[in-house]
Amino acid sequence: MRQENAHTLALQTLGWLVSREELIGAFLANSGASADDLRAQASDPDFLAGVLDHVLQDDQVVLDCAQDLGVQPEALMQARAVLGRGDLRHWT
Repeated sequence: MRQENAHTLALQTLGWLVSREELIGAFLANSGASADDLRAQASDPDFLAGVLDHVLQDDQVVLDCAQDLGVQPEALMQARAVLGRGDLRHWT
């Protein structure tokens, strides 16, 4: 996945997240970001990687997001890898 495609998908994911009241509150609480930060940091690859990290924590959220955005679930992980410059966390 190219950088610009990853950025676009991450922005779409942010928009999707914002449209889900039950999910955006958890993101704001966990990240410490404010509603104003969402606009101000939307072009920051590190912030967008954090958005993807948040979505990728829950399989059902990944599936719902991917379906709504019309992408394969794996695309979210690929975008995260590109935006995070390959810095994927392994929890095993």
